[in-house]
Amino acid sequence: MKTMLRSCLCLFMLLTVITGIGYPVAVTGLAKLAYPKQAVGSLIYKNDQVIGSELIGQNFTDPKYFWGRPSATAPQPNNGVASGGSNQGPLNPALVDAVKGRVEALHAVDPDNKQTIPADLVMSSASGLDPEISPAAAKYQAARIAKLRKINEDQVMALIAQHTHARQLGIFGEPRVNVLMLNLALDAKEHS
Repeated sequence: MKTMLRSCLCLFMLLTVITGIGYPVAVTGLAKLAYPKQAVGSLIYKNDQVIGSELIGQNFTDPKYFWGRPSATAPQPNNGVASGGSNQGPLNPALVDAVKGRVEALHAVDPDNKQTIPADLVMSSASGLDPEISPAAAKYQAARIAKLRKINEDQVMALIAQHTHARQLGIFGEPRVNVLMLNLALDAKEHS
């Protein structure tokens, strides 16, 4: 019995070291070699300070910036620790009220815009952390941003085109625009 217990304990310790320490260290090391930026979270730096990640949405509320998808994380928007959707169905009054509030907020900052609001500007994603919006959602906001920044709308549209990523491998996903990267490009253009 003692021999069997000792064998089980040794096997447990060995597998703990291999799967709990060795494997994670090896995978992390390989990831840092193959994809150094992504392995540490695709962090974005400005003046040697982390200002965000390409992988997690940011909460932009200033009308001179592009706004991303609404976050379902609460109480803090885009909180990676609280990742998850709201699980509210289309008939849920709370979802209807939230969408109405988001539509009103978009109309309040851009009352002249009569275009149809793209769904991704008023509906949160499954994770509640999406860093990207559709090109249509970015174009919907272009006139407002051009007006507030006092730049030509064609320049804003050109930035949207430059920052639009196509489908992965030409078939997976949808075209998308990273909101943080687009807003950083806007700031860079304004300061150049």
